[in-house]
Amino acid sequence: MPSAPASPVAAAVAEAHRREWAYVLAATVRVTRDIDLAEECVQDSYAQALITWERDGIPGRPGAWLTTASRNRALDVLRRDQTARKYLPLLVEEHVTELEEPSDIPDDRLRLVFTCCHPGLATQAQVALTLRLVCGLTTAEVARAFLVAEPTMAARITRAKKKISTARIPYRVPSTADLPERIEAVLAVVNLLYTTGHTAPTGEALARTDLVARALDLSRMLRELLPHDPGVIGLLALILLTDARRAARTDAQGRLVLLPDQDRSLWNRQAIAEGTALARRALRHHPPGKYALMAAIAAIHSGSPSWQATDWAQIVALYDLLAAIWSSPVVRLNRAVAVGFAEGPLAGLAALDKLSDEPQLAAYGYLAAARADFLSKLGRVHEARTAYSEALLLTENAVERDFLDQRMRSLPDS
Repeated sequence: MPSAPASPVAAAVAEAHRREWAYVLAATVRVTRDIDLAEECVQDSYAQALITWERDGIPGRPGAWLTTASRNRALDVLRRDQTARKYLPLLVEEHVTELEEPSDIPDDRLRLVFTCCHPGLATQAQVALTLRLVCGLTTAEVARAFLVAEPTMAARITRAKKKISTARIPYRVPSTADLPERIEAVLAVVNLLYTTGHTAPTGEALARTDLVARALDLSRMLRELLPHDPGVIGLLALILLTDARRAARTDAQGRLVLLPDQDRSLWNRQAIAEGTALARRALRHHPPGKYALMAAIAAIHSGSPSWQATDWAQIVALYDLLAAIWSSPVVRLNRAVAVGFAEGPLAGLAALDKLSDEPQLAAYGYLAAARADFLSKLGRVHEARTAYSEALLLTENAVERDFLDQRMRSLPDS
């Protein structure tokens, strides 16, 4: 049986969670100076909203209502417990005043991202914890971003919190001098936030525009804060160039449209021009970093007049450079797909099959989907159908599932 539709209040609270979580948490942290306590208070405010909004109506500014409720809840807790700071991590030590916080971080959300990316934790733990607490992603969404199982990610986040607690790592807003040692983790947070929004892991819509907008906002703020950092420039270029294709990624019925079939007249040419200029600037830094190289790949796609005119050989060469400095499973997968377009489906399939034993790709639907596409082009229908079935088992986004199902149904009878 289909599930009952959510009530208007439940839908409004869910939408406020998607759009306002980071704002509400950042505002509450300013009261608590303690991220765990702030998180509890914010969760309480969302729970209270379900009751109060049902009685009094949905407020005109849900984010402001939630912020006030969360801060008031925090003040109540602090008044009741003035003797011990039970909740860790401490975001600002007791002797640090508001005036000592660096004034050049322009936004509470970005300030909190930098704060949570504490060098006392391993980089992956910093990124995972920040995505979960500050950006409001679920543990399942964070797990998918890292290509690990949800229980594995839940344990990783728990261990990070425990380390903060047992080691009493002081979390304070970093000074300007401390920003460079945290920027790599901050860039990873923003990149994974954008990636999760660009293609939502679950749900009925292809993208989560709230996460896309948040990532773009944060990347622009980072550019203002660190205008000469090549990683910052490269990441902003990458997001602009990728997001420029947003309007063409689905048709009028909301169905997925892959890059070869997209109407390029729908692409945002202003964003492409800005992103391309930034990509060129990032590439002037030697050696170029991973975000500059990814932006360069995106610029080739965006600058090509057609799919057929795409310079796949150059894209493969850029992936080779990228893999040399960042050999992630997804980079190797994307390189294998590019090989298939540059050298033909047989070469692409051979490159993909070399990744079959990669544990992080075992539950990654895009590997199976890419294999299915190359197998179908080679006329290996039975194998293609099996690969599409595997991709469907590993895909939870409804738009992507519909696309894969249609592709499988369009295969000729074997």
